[in-house]
Amino acid sequence: MLRRIYDWVMRLAHHPRAAWALFAVSFTESSFFPIPPDAMLIPMVLADRRKAWFYALVCTVASVLGALLGYWIGHALYEGIGKPIIAFYHLEPSMQSFIDDFNEWGLWIILIKGLTPIPYKLVTIASGVAGFALAPFILASIATRGLRFFLVAGLLYFYGEPIRDFIERRLTLVTTAFVVLVVGGFVVLKYLG
Repeated sequence: MLRRIYDWVMRLAHHPRAAWALFAVSFTESSFFPIPPDAMLIPMVLADRRKAWFYALVCTVASVLGALLGYWIGHALYEGIGKPIIAFYHLEPSMQSFIDDFNEWGLWIILIKGLTPIPYKLVTIASGVAGFALAPFILASIATRGLRFFLVAGLLYFYGEPIRDFIERRLTLVTTAFVVLVVGGFVVLKYLG
């Protein structure tokens, strides 16, 4: 089933209204849809690199708006909608761990997980369940989702097709290394300052 959805998303990337489809995929991926917007963003930027920044902005805005839907699902509709979404992705153990950790590390969880390949819907729904403050949630979502999509678009803009394989295979490694550097820097500043 996921392969058919992925193939459908890839076909949408070449549709005349692809930007609207990219918005829809980015919006729904933050709350329930299984395919990340990168599946559309990459071929769309490669087809017209002049629109790389526009497409990254579309992904960011839609993803943050979708994150608000995910937050609301967690906050107000968890029993009826949130739990079935989490169960569909077999993320129950991760969800409980996220909820437990939000009290101490809420903002850091959003910032770090928003850059990694962990499904962002897990972060958004868990934020709502935990009752995380909405303003920092929105700002963290803008920062992490924007960084992720603009990084992908920028690499494609500057390097084109040769960087595609690198992004598709090693984006997880690059974003994880970046997160480790950022967190490590804050830890060093905390203990040296």
